[in-house]
Amino acid sequence: MDKFKVIVVEDVPLEMKGTLGILSSDIPEAQVIGTAQDETEYWELMRGEKPDLVLLDLGLGGSTTIGVEICRRTKEKHPDIKVLIFTGEILNERLWVDALDAVCDGIILKCGEMLTRADVVAVMAGRRPVFNTPIMRRVVERFAETVSREAKTGEAIVDYEIDEYDERLLRHLALGYTKEQITALRGMPFGVKSLEKRQNDLVGKLFGANKSGVNATRLVVKAIELGILDVDNLAQDEE
Repeated sequence: MDKFKVIVVEDVPLEMKGTLGILSSDIPEAQVIGTAQDETEYWELMRGEKPDLVLLDLGLGGSTTIGVEICRRTKEKHPDIKVLIFTGEILNERLWVDALDAVCDGIILKCGEMLTRADVVAVMAGRRPVFNTPIMRRVVERFAETVSREAKTGEAIVDYEIDEYDERLLRHLALGYTKEQITALRGMPFGVKSLEKRQNDLVGKLFGANKSGVNATRLVVKAIELGILDVDNLAQDEE
């Protein structure tokens, strides 16, 4: 790997020292041209010599959003600069997604296996996104959960003979739509009376003989329990 210039952004002195130590001992090609403890210091550095890589902590000064904004603005202004997130936010999955949306080149969690030469080599070679073992393990777990959930939904739809319009009706009832609003959805060829009949048919399919007094709310809850609806992926159609 050729020599490259690095700026390290970290607001905890001990962690800054540890990161610089890793770079010095394991990645001698890394030339640290500056360090910053906050956003102001970082942008001041960026007015001078430009780095090839920014090693960026997300949680600066108690905020978990400043690092994401630094990443976003850096990529907008300098698309060729690599930004590798190095963060202790090990449980904040939403923040990881925000960092990916900000076009970071990778995310390294500060737990278990720390920053390694292999991670940095991969980033500098242009691979993205680069994850270390802890976040990769979580990504794989999430992937497995999603596949299992989708498979369960597919099986339930087949088992209970749910067609496209049944699914759309159930999903929008779950989102709080009235039947009048559902009839206005693009590609929904039914009026209110037809939707009421579909709802009654669904009650029979999902509740069998125990369908007395089942309203729309109970129907939706049953659809979620059976896996016909995925409560984590309820999205409205275009109207």
